[in-house]
Amino acid sequence: MDKKKIVILGGGTGTSSVLRGLKYFPVDITAVITVSDNGRSTGRLRKEFYTPAVGDIRHVLSSLSTLPDEVKDVMEYRMSTYSDLNGHSMGNLILTSLYKETGNLKTSIEYMSELLQVKHTVLPLSEDYLTLMGETDNGEIVEGEEQITSANAHYERIFYKEEPHVLPEVFTAIKNADLIILSMGSLYTSILPHLICPDVAAAIKDAPAKKMYICNVMTQPGETDGFGVSDHVNVLEKYIGKDTIDAVIASNTEVAPEILAKYATEEQKDRVQIDYDKMKDAKYKLIESDLLTTADGTIKHDSLKLSSVIFSYLME
Repeated sequence: MDKKKIVILGGGTGTSSVLRGLKYFPVDITAVITVSDNGRSTGRLRKEFYTPAVGDIRHVLSSLSTLPDEVKDVMEYRMSTYSDLNGHSMGNLILTSLYKETGNLKTSIEYMSELLQVKHTVLPLSEDYLTLMGETDNGEIVEGEEQITSANAHYERIFYKEEPHVLPEVFTAIKNADLIILSMGSLYTSILPHLICPDVAAAIKDAPAKKMYICNVMTQPGETDGFGVSDHVNVLEKYIGKDTIDAVIASNTEVAPEILAKYATEEQKDRVQIDYDKMKDAKYKLIESDLLTTADGTIKHDSLKLSSVIFSYLME
């Protein structure tokens, strides 16, 4: 019996968190990852070698790896030194080296997948050098993914400076999927970079698969201040079409007030509320569950709990 096919679109730590648990389930996963990050190690390598961003891809590959944690930790290791290597992730350096040798990011990912014994497929959204742009609600244009995040602004529009050429394999995966997941993560810099490609948005809308959104737990300063679950869905459906999303996962875990207060004070982030009143006429199915862990004082999704909910919906 063929495994069910899941396509997950995203970037950053949110997608990696989902995949860390989902890889243990009997499913065939294709992760489509954004390539426009211009911050930290990724941004420096991107600028120096004129490559698509590799950081989110590296993180996803580490999460999907079946090797012992000690080996995966090497890929995530960041140099701490006085030289130009300072701050660079080992995995970023390896991926960039592979890219300079092969001239192709998809092939580089395939080689690294073999090294890390990854049993699923990871695709870059594009092989292009893409620059993410944002237009704020007061008409200011912000250039660069890192700058969009740090500007602490509300955005009316997200777009690319260049014309993106999406990998054909991305469309094939979407067409053949049993479930398409829009991952939790930064709404404007992890998820929308996929959906602002009109062909990708159309492919998702037209695909026979069910479409699922895993809602963020916390708001993003400026970008999603005051957003509830329904507000996140409304932004996504602005690009892929109203009533396209079939299911939304949201956590109803009770979080200690002192932890929420710390997030509000130190990071200007608040809990995303499940705004039931705004969802009473929604066409999508709300799947709420106790999905969070705060054992180390931070708020995270429990990857296995979350993956269990995803798998249960897939098998319905």
